[in-house]
Amino acid sequence: MPKTASINIRLDSEVKKNAENVYSRYGLSLAEAVTVFIHQSCNVGGLPFDLRPPRPNAESLEVMAEAKRISRDPSAKGHRDMKALFEDLESDE
Repeated sequence: MPKTASINIRLDSEVKKNAENVYSRYGLSLAEAVTVFIHQSCNVGGLPFDLRPPRPNAESLEVMAEAKRISRDPSAKGHRDMKALFEDLESDE
């Protein structure tokens, strides 16, 4: 089928450069990658990927668990506001 339609898009130049680097690893130009995306969208009848936010990795889950433990520890030092926190940090130096 001959290509007769065109699409013009505006992107942040850094995003474009990053995308070109990603797709070049697959031997695709940015235009070819967009064409693949559109074809796959048509094949699946929607977006060809999941839009749910990424799940935290193991390190993030560990840090969140530690924060929860600290927040429930009655002996953990706390501060009433940011000013008090910074004053405390400066006094410990």
